Amino acid sequence: MTPPVFAHGHLRLYLLSILATQPMHGYELIQALGDRFGGTYVPSAGTIYPRLAKLEDEGLVTKSSDGRKTVYAITDAGRAELEARQGELDGIESDVTDSVRRLADEVRASVNGAMKTLRADLAAAAREARDDARDFGRTVRVDTQRSTTSTQLHEAEMVLNEFRHQVRVDLRRLAADGEIPAEMVARLKERLDGVRADLLAG
Repeated sequence: MTPPVFAHGHLRLYLLSILATQPMHGYELIQALGDRFGGTYVPSAGTIYPRLAKLEDEGLVTKSSDGRKTVYAITDAGRAELEARQGELDGIESDVTDSVRRLADEVRASVNGAMKTLRADLAAAAREARDDARDFGRTVRVDTQRSTTSTQLHEAEMVLNEFRHQVRVDLRRLAADGEIPAEMVARLKERLDGVRADLLAG
């Protein structure tokens, strides 16, 4: 479990130290803390405003309206507390520096982990894309082969039909002129059997 950024009561003192530089409204205080931590820690409004209200109740800060904004300023009593607790404040600064370093390490580790996961996801996506492209290529080749075979079969059947039609015309003409010799029929059968044998032989 990640330890808290501020120990108990330290955020309250740290807010006083920020307000000692100049009056600020709540959002500016949140921004100042975020800047101090390099963006690794940004307190929520629900964290800051209750502490500001407690500081006001103790007379350590005052608040005033500046248009629609509420501006907080440190009081003399607040400055006196800062001075009395300067040693503690120095310790808080040291703790903040350690917290910034720790949070930065955690962010770095998280980013590195996310980058490793992203690289793995990209590599897996690339492999999947290559596999899909390869499968698509196979499908295209098979479909192309099937299409080519179908076209060639159709052309061969057209050639056969034309040949059959022409032979029938020739035979009928011969029959009209006289008897078709038996040796012609035998030769036709022999030649057709030879053509078929050549085709099956490749």
